[in-house]
Amino acid sequence: MRKGDYCGATLYVNLEPCSHYGKTPPCADLIIEKGIKRVVCCNDDPNPLVAGNGFRKLEAAGIEVVRHVLEEEGRELNRRFFTFMEQRRPYVILKWAESTDGFMAPATAGPYWLSTQRQNRLNHRWRTEEAAILVGSETYLKDSPTLTPRHYLGPAPQPVVLDRRGRLTDVPAHWLHLHTQTVEETLQALYEQKLQSVIVEGGRLVLDAFIASGLYDEVRILISPQHLGAGLKAPKMPQTAPKKLIIID
Repeated sequence: MRKGDYCGATLYVNLEPCSHYGKTPPCADLIIEKGIKRVVCCNDDPNPLVAGNGFRKLEAAGIEVVRHVLEEEGRELNRRFFTFMEQRRPYVILKWAESTDGFMAPATAGPYWLSTQRQNRLNHRWRTEEAAILVGSETYLKDSPTLTPRHYLGPAPQPVVLDRRGRLTDVPAHWLHLHTQTVEETLQALYEQKLQSVIVEGGRLVLDAFIASGLYDEVRILISPQHLGAGLKAPKMPQTAPKKLIIID
């Protein structure tokens, strides 16, 4: 686009324009090049490579910068990025389906499906919105999951299996196969892979471990219309609820 198209314009952004070379050139340089005269922004970038340098570069070029507008809304929009940068771990979403009477699996062995078609499609949409999706070795062995968004168009998350006991020998090459022993070690491994968010769809043991650690940010529960009567009870949330609790029935 031509420079003249933006001369004197005001640009509204939710995060400080970057000032360093990464996968793309600096955003701040492009803003200066296009002749934009005013930038209104929600949040400063906590990335040490930026951390105010973007704003300083704009101001040095004579661009008016208005900061901290709708800060809370900006942090919510970029909550994955802020968690990754400030807490040095991915943003964690715990997700499971349960029956109307609180069971996540029937008492009898064999294939079963709790979610409705609408819930299943929503679940697959959620997968396209996150960087990774994690299950435990028991779920991997019993269900042979692909963890792809087959029922919704979008990018597939990085599949991850947590194999603490070293039970698995046939994990596909494109999966991330972890042998970490604690939630903290698991999140560190995901952080080192630069995965900013993860949906934990593991079985009861994996979900309970994350709940006990307190290292999660959202819980999403799909309430099935089915009544099981008996089986594996769904996880119980502590009295201190997570920041975001989403229940879909």
